[in-house]
Amino acid sequence: MTQHRRHTLLFTLLSIGMAVFFLWDLCYGSVRIPLPDVVRTLFGGEATKASWTYIVWDFRLPKALTAVMAGMALSVSGLMMQTFFRNPLAGPYVLGLSSGSSLAVAFVVMGSAFLPGSLAMALASPYGIAAASCIGSVVVLFAVLTVARRLRDTMSILIVGLMFGSFTSAITGILSYLSTAEQLQRFTFWSLGSLGNLSWEAVTIVAIGTGIGLALAAFCIKALDALLLGEHYAQTLGIPMARTRIWVLLSVGILAGVITAFAGPIAFVGLAVPHIARLLFRTSRHSVLFFATLLLGGAIMLVCDALCQFPGLEIQLPINAVTSLLGAPMVIWLLLNKRKWAS
Repeated sequence: MTQHRRHTLLFTLLSIGMAVFFLWDLCYGSVRIPLPDVVRTLFGGEATKASWTYIVWDFRLPKALTAVMAGMALSVSGLMMQTFFRNPLAGPYVLGLSSGSSLAVAFVVMGSAFLPGSLAMALASPYGIAAASCIGSVVVLFAVLTVARRLRDTMSILIVGLMFGSFTSAITGILSYLSTAEQLQRFTFWSLGSLGNLSWEAVTIVAIGTGIGLALAAFCIKALDALLLGEHYAQTLGIPMARTRIWVLLSVGILAGVITAFAGPIAFVGLAVPHIARLLFRTSRHSVLFFATLLLGGAIMLVCDALCQFPGLEIQLPINAVTSLLGAPMVIWLLLNKRKWAS
C-alpha cells in the first residue's frame, strides 16, 4: 500500500471513529439515552422523555464539544512544542503556562478573603476563575516571550519555561499550605480538570480561542517542517526564526491557556498524541501530522470523557486522572512496538 493510500485510509477511519465516539459520549452516562433519541434531539426534534432533551442540549453536547476542542488544541500545541524544541518530552505546559494558570486561580480561590466583598464575589464565580486562569497563562507567556528575545537557541527557552513553571508552582504550594480546608478543596477540584458544567457562552469562548490558536498553528506548518533539519538550515531556506518563534509561542499560549481556563489542567494529551500520530502515519510532514493530531486528539478526549461518566459509576471521575490512566500505558505499548510497526 502506498503512503498516500495509507494516509487516506487512516484519515477516513479516524473521522469515522471520532463521529462514533462523539455519539457514544452523548448516549452513555449516568442516564443512558437511546441513539435515535440523541440524533432526533440534535436535529431539533424532541426525545421520548423531555428530560433527555435537556440532558443532551444543556449538559452532554457542550461537554462533548469541549472535549473535542480540548483534544485538538492540546495535541496540536504538543506537536508544535516537540518540533520547535526538538525534544520528545516537550508539551503545552512545559513553558509554565499551566503553572501560571494554577497560580492565578490559587490567588483567586485562596486569597479572595483579602479582597473587597464585591470583587471577591465576582472573582469567585466560574467566569472569574476562568479569567484569572487566562491572565495567569498570558502573564507567563509574555514573560517567556520577553526572555526569548534575548536568547537565540530554543533549548534555553525550554529551560526558562521550566524555571517559570517551578517558580509559580512553589508559590502555589505556599498558598495551598496557608489556605483553609474549604479553599484547598475548591482549588483541588479545579486542578483535577473537568469538561462539564460549561454554558453555551463558555463553549463559544473556548471555540473562538481554539480557532484562533489553530489558525496560527496552521500558518507555522512550513516553518515547522524546515525546523526538523535545524534552525540554521531553516534560516538558509528563508524562514524568519525570530518571527516564527513568536508565532509558535503565541499559538501554544492561546491553545493551552483557553483550555486550561475552562477545563483545568489536562495532562498526557499534549505529550502523547503527537507520538501516536507519528507512529500511525509514519511521517514527519506537518501538513499530515497537523490534521492527524487534530482527529486523534479529539477522538481520544471523547473516549476519556465517556470513561469519566461510565455507566455504573455513581460519581464522575476527574478528566485529568482518566487521561493519564489511559494514555501512559498506551504510549509505553506503542514505543515498545515501534520497531515492529516501522517494519
